[in-house]
Amino acid sequence: MKTSRLSSLSANPIQQLLAALVMLFFLTSVATAQQSNSAAPPIQAPTPHELLTRAFQLYEAGKFSTALKAFRDAADGGNVEAMMYLGVMYGSGMGTEVNYTDAMAWFVKAANHGESQAMTNIGLLYYRGLGQTQDYRQALSWFHKSAALGNSEGMFNTGALYRDGLGMPVNYSEAMNWFRKAADAGSSAAMNDVGMLYQQGHGVPIDHFEAMKWYRRAAANGSDSAMYNVGVLYENGLGVGKDRDQALVWYRGAARAGNIEAKRTLKSLGVAE
Repeated sequence: MKTSRLSSLSANPIQQLLAALVMLFFLTSVATAQQSNSAAPPIQAPTPHELLTRAFQLYEAGKFSTALKAFRDAADGGNVEAMMYLGVMYGSGMGTEVNYTDAMAWFVKAANHGESQAMTNIGLLYYRGLGQTQDYRQALSWFHKSAALGNSEGMFNTGALYRDGLGMPVNYSEAMNWFRKAADAGSSAAMNDVGMLYQQGHGVPIDHFEAMKWYRRAAANGSDSAMYNVGVLYENGLGVGKDRDQALVWYRGAARAGNIEAKRTLKSLGVAE
């Protein structure tokens, strides 16, 4: 039986050594490259804050359903602000069906992390009876929690419940206390209501001069109700000299800001807006 074999190639010792060195260099390079590739950091997933930023961008662009998913991803990652905004979107039907139960659930999660606006929103759901039985005492409890953390809306709403006697007897002194706190925190609605309490003499003696001061302060902060009320005081000469022209100036300003009462008053006076 015949066998075959490959004939060996002749090489001198120097050539053999060079070939060995070249092969060693090649193997070393491959090993180094493999180690380098294995040491490369993995691609990082976006942080909850980055997801929140993306969610706001999508929201501003009107892509509400995609924004909702980004808010949820951020919330699942522990971002409290995203939890609060999820509640807002479920409560307003932005990018999803209106679902007050889900809205409440997300507001509660945010509130448990100390988010004061979420506490105010929980109070509003109880106040309006949305997704649960209307409960003014629960509303007051959540408004008060929010107010204690410095939330001006929570302060104002607390004052409004005391003023209107919802969930407890009417208490104008407590209403004034909370309205003043909210006003000091920048709430124009609270400034206006402080003025109303002075004008009506609720919890304080009637003081039209003080009422005018608060109405002007609220009007300067954009309250169309306060603009209208300034007009009323000028028209009737309460706390100021009676001045129909000034009254019309304020009524027109309130009407331009969208105040319905001001529009009606101007119409009844036969004056154009």
